[in-house]
Amino acid sequence: MSQTTPGAKLDVAGVLTGIRRMAPLSLFVVIFGLAFGVAALARGLSGFEALLMSALVFAGASQFAALELWGPEIPLLPLIATTFAINARHLLMGAAIQPWLAHLPPGQRYGSLVLMSDSNWAMAVADRQRGETNVGMLVGGGIALWLTWLLGTLLGVIFGSGITEPERFGLDVIMGCFLLAMLVGGRRDLSMLVPWGAAALAALAAMAWLPPHSHVIVGALAGGLAGLLLPARPTQEATA
Repeated sequence: MSQTTPGAKLDVAGVLTGIRRMAPLSLFVVIFGLAFGVAALARGLSGFEALLMSALVFAGASQFAALELWGPEIPLLPLIATTFAINARHLLMGAAIQPWLAHLPPGQRYGSLVLMSDSNWAMAVADRQRGETNVGMLVGGGIALWLTWLLGTLLGVIFGSGITEPERFGLDVIMGCFLLAMLVGGRRDLSMLVPWGAAALAALAAMAWLPPHSHVIVGALAGGLAGLLLPARPTQEATA
């Protein structure tokens, strides 16, 4: 079966459908946005700076990682390397849907990727596998996630000034719980324990013996390398 979907299109109706389908999940994004807004104020950012970061960056994990490096003197190179390591998965995500978007005009093709995140990408991939030709799930879902991320950040900025101890409400561990949920909710395959274990051990070693904040990069590289060294699994077609 061909991996390309002929006649791929993007229209307003598809975008609205994507917004509607992503709306229930987007409500949970408000919580993470609120946690970011509170954490940003605690790290010394102004409310406007926190909102501007959420609007322009739109990458929760990277924004939280940036806050860990934030201070009077910002280590620029570690900040760039850390955010790149966290978001490097988007290179593979974009490559996975390239055959689908290739049928669109360049403006629509590249514009569709601006708001790509894990959730709307996953739903868009599922649509493509079912033979769907409209990429509205990618765009509309991204719009829904972006708006609720901004709303959550705004709520965090508004109410964050009154929360002097975010850890009392568990707001300091929300992002960690979110990433853990992504980890355990992914593909159920015992072979994945190899890259997970390699990443965890390398990160722990880096925290003990390497400069501060290097554990994210070291863990990501170790996990990725371990994943590359795993033997290729036969496809369903090959085993049929």
